[in-house]
Amino acid sequence: MPAMPAIFVSHGAPTLPLHSSPARDFLAQLGQFLPTPKAILCISAHWETEEPQISTASSQKTIHDFYGFPEELYRWQYPVAGDAELSDRVKSLLNEKEYKAEIKGNRGLDHGVWVPLALAYPDANIPTIQLSLQSQQDPHYHFNLGRALAPLREENILILASGSATHNLREWAGNAIDAEPPDWVKQFSNWLNDAVANNQWEELLNYRDRAPHALHNHPTAEHFLPIFVAMGASGEKAKGKILHSSFTYGVLSMAAFSMNDR
Repeated sequence: MPAMPAIFVSHGAPTLPLHSSPARDFLAQLGQFLPTPKAILCISAHWETEEPQISTASSQKTIHDFYGFPEELYRWQYPVAGDAELSDRVKSLLNEKEYKAEIKGNRGLDHGVWVPLALAYPDANIPTIQLSLQSQQDPHYHFNLGRALAPLREENILILASGSATHNLREWAGNAIDAEPPDWVKQFSNWLNDAVANNQWEELLNYRDRAPHALHNHPTAEHFLPIFVAMGASGEKAKGKILHSSFTYGVLSMAAFSMNDR
């Protein structure tokens, strides 16, 4: 069986499932174009810890980690099972590489996980666990974290990194969902697409110095760090592929990428 690719998706606003958009349509079809995984390991921008933590609850609550949105969204549930065996496997792989990984038994799934999965796998029938980010660490740290997890791809585990290709909500200013992105967003997005498509991993790892308007698009790094986990997990001879490119609310690039060494 071919190894699973590692995937990075931009999860957008929590309301993504409620409104028609190219990004919503893409995620709704994603599960149909991937091999069916045995389980999913998701790394979301919305769980930040000092050291790696791994969820393992058999029945995971749907965390509504936002406020001020339509009531319909707070009723949304994604009742997917966890996978204690996979949680133990992730902990073992990380501990082998001297990461101080621990299991967090009562952690639910935040919207960085359930928003894309509710679209891609609406039946909630693929066991899913979550791994936290260490946002005080740099891209190289997260790349190496992904490299430690790479064996999971050979075990039919989908590694899904969920963040945002651009993420400066201070610039949102109430834009419509289909607002035209400003030049500083388009320039960064074009640079990112080119870097992934041409396997320019060193450029990406040093994006803060090499990408146009890097800090304007990512004033904080947590929504971009998941991409480096996917990069690291994709193997020694990783090849990137653009799966989707669009924008919502002007300031959010909804780009998605597949990374594989096949």
